Amino acid sequence: MLGINLFKKKEQKDPRVRRVQYESLTSEEKRVEDELRRGITTLKDFLAPAEVNITSHFIQIEDKFAATMFILAYPRYLNSGWLAPLINYNKEFNLSLFIYPMDSAAVLKNLTKQTARIEAQITELEEKGYVRDPQLEIALRDIEILRDRLQEGTEKIFQFGCYITIFGDTEAKLEEAFEELKNTLASYLIYAKPTLFLQEQGFNTTLPLCGDALLLTTTMNTSPLSTSFPFISSDLVQDRGVLYGINSHNMSLVIFDRFSMENANMVVFGKSGGGKSYFVKLDILRAMMLDTEVIVIDPENEYEHLAQTIDGQMVRISLASPFHINPFDIPPQIKGEDYKAVFQSHMVELLSFFKLILGGMSPEEESIIDRALRETYQVKGFNIDSPDEVKNLIPPKLEDFYEILSGIKGSESLVLKLEKFAKGIYSSFLNNYTNVELNKRFVVFNIRDLEEELKPIAMYLVLNFIWRKVRSNIRKRLLVVDEAWILMKTDDGASFLYSVAKRARKYYLGLTTITQDVEDFLTSRFGKAIVTNSSIQFLLKQSPAEIDLVKEVFKLTEEEKFFLLETGVGEGLFIAGLKHIALRVLASYSEDQMITTDPRQLIEIEKAKEEMADENNIT
Repeated sequence: MLGINLFKKKEQKDPRVRRVQYESLTSEEKRVEDELRRGITTLKDFLAPAEVNITSHFIQIEDKFAATMFILAYPRYLNSGWLAPLINYNKEFNLSLFIYPMDSAAVLKNLTKQTARIEAQITELEEKGYVRDPQLEIALRDIEILRDRLQEGTEKIFQFGCYITIFGDTEAKLEEAFEELKNTLASYLIYAKPTLFLQEQGFNTTLPLCGDALLLTTTMNTSPLSTSFPFISSDLVQDRGVLYGINSHNMSLVIFDRFSMENANMVVFGKSGGGKSYFVKLDILRAMMLDTEVIVIDPENEYEHLAQTIDGQMVRISLASPFHINPFDIPPQIKGEDYKAVFQSHMVELLSFFKLILGGMSPEEESIIDRALRETYQVKGFNIDSPDEVKNLIPPKLEDFYEILSGIKGSESLVLKLEKFAKGIYSSFLNNYTNVELNKRFVVFNIRDLEEELKPIAMYLVLNFIWRKVRSNIRKRLLVVDEAWILMKTDDGASFLYSVAKRARKYYLGLTTITQDVEDFLTSRFGKAIVTNSSIQFLLKQSPAEIDLVKEVFKLTEEEKFFLLETGVGEGLFIAGLKHIALRVLASYSEDQMITTDPRQLIEIEKAKEEMADENNIT
């Protein structure tokens, strides 16, 4: 048994110390020799902490605090796996279960005595004319049932001890964690008590030494005892939803409807090559079978093959593209909305848009931009107080705004920055009327061919355009933002993506955010807020440099941390609410051919298409 004596230093000489001249030893050997001479001579001494403090309520081992509790009382009925929530508890603790079988003959003899005593009490109450006692009758019935089952051999009796030692970095944190765990158990009508003045024995009992130094047990028969098995893997199987893959814990199917959660948002994190896009494309393909529209913002041309295969719509945004989106388009007025509020909100969005383009602005420059925006719309005939009069008006373009801005005093630096977008090399990108129509169930906005400095602007512009469509026509949709770290590089872009994540539920929209740059995403205040507003998280293989941050943000255990470091391609941790599942993504052969991102496989597919086309031409 491990007791306090383990931590005491013993003065004894190790006979295995090599007898060599001290001067001929290496520096490391000299360090060991010095420690040996000071009396640290056994393995026990090397392992022992420098300080142990035992009080009535806790035990302190160096800078770590620990306190032990035992289960005092249980409800009349225990649900299966009642200990399972403790296994996923996000605090550090040790749990020990001790089961002692009892002699059935002795138990039967004791139960017979209890039966006679309870029957006598019931008879006495009847003779005195008192109202019957339901508790006595229930107890008698339970004992009779137990006696029958013991006699049949279908049940046995055990003494059951359940002890939990919880840890904290400070005494205050230990007390907080102790009370939280105690209240969690109380919610199941399971009552725990601290092992007062027995903290040393409690700490030793919960170590993996198979020794019960407390012997604070409760009598249980086989049925309730069997519910105490804590290692029950989580499962996610619903009557309706998307098949995401296989639960690696128990090989069950993971079928889940993300729209059944409080929101349908999902974040997908993983290093490059971990299978992020493969998983999301499989999710898209299967969601579309459930009558879901899907819109994708694709910075790396990952979704072109899928769009071609399922007759989707490709919208390429580039300097030479025929597709254009005008940032000055007035959002459509939704029934019940005040047009003035819609217009003012649009002006705020434009202000953020110009911050993104111009690289931030001073308060004075913001005022100049605001004035120029109002004057631009006024010149085009837009009256904020007369919504009916503006329905058929043509919205301004960037060059119209540029001309107004040029005439305002103090705007010289802003005009210089804006010139390349309004009249220079980037004018074909932003200075055009909108000609994009979303007319397919699967739409991909491809921004791969844009210059790197324009990609955050394009993602903001496209996301804003999509958001207007979503609000004006509510139906079941998924919006996928791939490589979201591009948009998260600026506060205005990150803020807008967060606002979409926060409001998506109201418009029957599920936002899927994908990124491989986990650190930049999670260190942003908006990035953490997006994670908080996403009911589902899928974590694929992580890099060692980022795993500690991922562990902290997602409250992972040490086992889950190492799982994410060692997992293979297409495997990861699927988190839905409080359930954590090791998920292996599984696609059929036909699905794999449509969603693969492997360049070699894509080349083979294109070659097979060419050969098939040649054969058709010959015939």
